[in-house]
Amino acid sequence: MKKMPLDERDLRSLRVFCAAAQASGFAAAERTLLMSKASISRHINEVEARLGLKLCERGPGGFQLTEGGQVALRVSLQALEALERIKPEVDAVRGVLSGPLVLGMSEHLMTHKDCKVADALGELNRIAPLVTPTLKVMTFGDLGTALAERRVQIAIRGVYKRVRAFRHYPLFTETHRVYYRPAEGGASGEIDAHGEVCEWPLVYRPHPFVEDALATHGFRQGPEASGLEAVATLVATGRYVGLLPEHYAAQLSSRYEFAVLPQSPSYDIPFCAIVEESRPLTRSAEAFLRLLLEAHR
Repeated sequence: MKKMPLDERDLRSLRVFCAAAQASGFAAAERTLLMSKASISRHINEVEARLGLKLCERGPGGFQLTEGGQVALRVSLQALEALERIKPEVDAVRGVLSGPLVLGMSEHLMTHKDCKVADALGELNRIAPLVTPTLKVMTFGDLGTALAERRVQIAIRGVYKRVRAFRHYPLFTETHRVYYRPAEGGASGEIDAHGEVCEWPLVYRPHPFVEDALATHGFRQGPEASGLEAVATLVATGRYVGLLPEHYAAQLSSRYEFAVLPQSPSYDIPFCAIVEESRPLTRSAEAFLRLLLEAHR
């Protein structure tokens, strides 16, 4: 495949390629770009022709980046991010903060009394109304991936272990405990005179705290759930127990009378603002991070 040098006319095609790669396919990218699959394919073909390299496999087997496509995506995202920084950086010389601010955060953080994300965003809007924030709620794993792929500038999530590639700024602590719903007929297990767990099925989800509770605290594994909402729904049946954050369970207690299981283990996890170590923050991201840390002090 003959390669040709990239020029400014290829910027749009590079943006289309990045959007398709991040969406893992043309169908999802159609909705993001408001373009047809044929148009998306044409743009990617143009980039491949310029680079002289096949960037992705697309067809009945699905969409998958080639090794060269992975490199092209990483470098293209860095280049496009650099372009997006030009105006905000020039504005900053005039003392004006502007440009996009893309944040990612875990679900249900707003129910935690110590979460001050909204306060920091409100203050940012007051001092820098030209900054345009985008807030994305994601799962734990998706947040890490989005940060590594530079789809978010700052991630706010729990930290089970620190990753060298990221810098962590502690904000507040979340406590998880095992909850049940006292109900007529009880759950399907019993508690003995010492408050020890006997055959109470613990709702399972792939999570370090759940794995520890099953391995070291005598719980029997119950049905599998995905996300806190699913865990809480099963606990609300009165037939299972489940690990939930205290602040989240408190929101449901008035309706379902959730209670902490006697002798429940307690797990604390620090929630942090996380940024990529090697990625310089924009002025607007720096300002938000400063306000976020001040709000949580």
